[in-house]
Amino acid sequence: MKHEEANKEIGGKGAERQRGKRVRENSKIQNVQSPVPNPQPVVPSTQSLAPNLDDWLEIGKIVSPQGLSGELKVYPVSDFSERFEVPGKRWLLRSGDTEPQPIELLTGRYISNKNLYVIKLAGVENCDQAEALRGCKLMVPASDRPQLGEDEYHVLDLIGLEVFMQASGELVGTVVDIIPAGNDLLEVKLHPSFATDKQQMTNDKKQKTVLIPFVEAIAPVVNLKSNRIEITPPPGLLEINN
Repeated sequence: MKHEEANKEIGGKGAERQRGKRVRENSKIQNVQSPVPNPQPVVPSTQSLAPNLDDWLEIGKIVSPQGLSGELKVYPVSDFSERFEVPGKRWLLRSGDTEPQPIELLTGRYISNKNLYVIKLAGVENCDQAEALRGCKLMVPASDRPQLGEDEYHVLDLIGLEVFMQASGELVGTVVDIIPAGNDLLEVKLHPSFATDKQQMTNDKKQKTVLIPFVEAIAPVVNLKSNRIEITPPPGLLEINN
């Protein structure tokens, strides 16, 4: 399931995983070439206001330099390899900045055994310049969403959907997150009535969550227009060990 969630492209994947239903990201890079690459690394902003990222999605985080020529290791939080391999404009968010700044992606390649990409950005020519970007986030506009295939869903479209037992129509809870795994998991916050009925509340009555595999056999119905997912969980799947 390829996917991005809210202001982040969820992942650490690199390659699409095959399953009954797939969750994909919220946006897709347009291959927009800057007329003239910026010869200098992005200069950090002095603003101290909290960043306004409603219009942006995080696709990866720079973790370290790679070698001495300015290449960078990036941990992906997006399934889409073109985010890191197709040259073009990307955006860089540094700590303390309130808005991402445009930067040019020149090249990129995937290191499968480490689940990392190695990329080259315009203006980053040596190890010192690369080191200065450690911890920076790579971003894309949230409006730039990909075309979806059959049984593929954007995380943003799944968050907030209500989950029902298909057989009884009982409300189980609400999707609050998507957890990447061998099969993507719906993190569902249990509705109080369901948790109480199943004796699944802790002593302090805090509401719990459960993880439901997002596969055809367990979540056969996803109706975005009706804001609902219907599930047919096997025995024991929704139990919480208190």
